[in-house]
Amino acid sequence: MSNKIVTLEIDLEPSDNHRLASLCGPFDDNIKHLERRLGVEISYRGNFFTIVGQPHTSAAALEIIKTLYVNTSPVRGTIPDIEPEDIHLAVKETGILEQTTESAIPHGKEVFIKTKKGVIKPRTPNQAQYLVNMVTHDITFGVGPAGTGKTYLAVAAAVDALERQEIRRILLTRPAVEAGEKLGFLPGDLSQKVDPYLRPLYDALFEMLGFERVEKLMERNVIEVAPLAYMRGRTLNDAFIILDESQNTTVEQMKMFLTRIGFNSRAVITGDITQIDLPRGSRSGLRHAIEVLNDVDEISFNFFQSDDVVRHPVVARIVNAYEKWEAQDQKARKEIEKRRREEHETKLFEAAKAELSENLETHKE
Repeated sequence: MSNKIVTLEIDLEPSDNHRLASLCGPFDDNIKHLERRLGVEISYRGNFFTIVGQPHTSAAALEIIKTLYVNTSPVRGTIPDIEPEDIHLAVKETGILEQTTESAIPHGKEVFIKTKKGVIKPRTPNQAQYLVNMVTHDITFGVGPAGTGKTYLAVAAAVDALERQEIRRILLTRPAVEAGEKLGFLPGDLSQKVDPYLRPLYDALFEMLGFERVEKLMERNVIEVAPLAYMRGRTLNDAFIILDESQNTTVEQMKMFLTRIGFNSRAVITGDITQIDLPRGSRSGLRHAIEVLNDVDEISFNFFQSDDVVRHPVVARIVNAYEKWEAQDQKARKEIEKRRREEHETKLFEAAKAELSENLETHKE
């Protein structure tokens, strides 16, 4: 992709301050939204707009501004409002995002996220690609063993999007499934019941934003915590949504969650398919989603390996040991199944042979 920067200009006609206000939105929200989506800079004085960016994205922004200004034409004396949804649909119609997301990590550039607590950098190529995909895709799956930074980097990306005012709120959710234990009745209100399940997400938020700021943002519902079961019926616009421990969703829950995502929202789904705590016989929604959604362009799948583990070195060795054992166990199971099948076929053959012999004897008599 070319790094050339161009400047395009357009004078919207006819000049009308009311139509201009509708186009730009309150506090220029629509213009900011368009800048974020296309990676361009837009400035204006009156009806004269200047767009700075790469040739293809600048041209797309200019056409969108022109089209949306036409859409502000009065209808029965009333000027229609241009909403963030209109910006989103206009960008999608250009097809420009599909062109800009093909190249993953910009050549020669380092991927990182700045927070008030410092700079967060990916430690492995898979983590770097994961960060890029969270920016360039509407829905991102992070699948892999514990300690690979799936949840931490997702929270970092959410905080970064909030600080840049790309989204209005962060929503954290996960299925309330115990890890092989029955915890029984948990006291307190809804938030207190769900808190233990979302502690890894909280810890990452506290580290990046500080305890006091997180508390204030939660009081204002800028950061919201909700169990997955309470997501049904909602449509989430202008949000960064993180579904953690998604291997413990059912197929129905995963479908329900993915269909909650609204305009200008991003979702990150993290999980480890080797640690499923669902009741025996229930199919993991994460496993199912990997099979069903693999060819959807707006969705990226990131698969982490033991090499991506950034915790204590022994964690990587533990992951490798379990993977080796599981491979051997699966091989042994297949051998046992094969042996049983062969024994069953032998018994059927012997039974058929005996029956045939008996019929022949009867026929002779």
